[in-house]
Amino acid sequence: MHNDGYWMARALVLAEQAASEGEVPVGALVVRDDQVLGEGYNRPIGAHDPTGHAEINALRDAAARQNNYRLPGATLYVTIEPCTMCFGALVHARIARLVYGAAEPRAGVCESRLMLPGQDFYNHRIEVLGGVEADAASQLMRRFFRQRRG
Repeated sequence: MHNDGYWMARALVLAEQAASEGEVPVGALVVRDDQVLGEGYNRPIGAHDPTGHAEINALRDAAARQNNYRLPGATLYVTIEPCTMCFGALVHARIARLVYGAAEPRAGVCESRLMLPGQDFYNHRIEVLGGVEADAASQLMRRFFRQRRG
């Protein structure tokens, strides 16, 4: 039994943390057996790191804590549909399941653009569920960009 709503609510708190630092509000958690293995939020600006997306930061945290670059059996929760870079990292980490909140029409690669989870050229399959707490994630993004435009 998955507790998707609970974990996504925690990812949304991390997204708020990103927003408070002036970063695009995306948060992510890596969870296995009801335990948080790692967490992260967007930090490319503050970290001066173009790969500093929430998913990458959560994977790095989890891998360091597990002393393993592979995270089999884990679920990654993220508030926004992943981009190409992040989806590739999930495959390399052997994430079993991806749960995301809102679709990302411009760069999301699960349902919005490239439909990468359904491609047959990967050596690892990820179960994907989108739309969990999508309204909350979308509202957070809209509020953030509305404030930035001032």
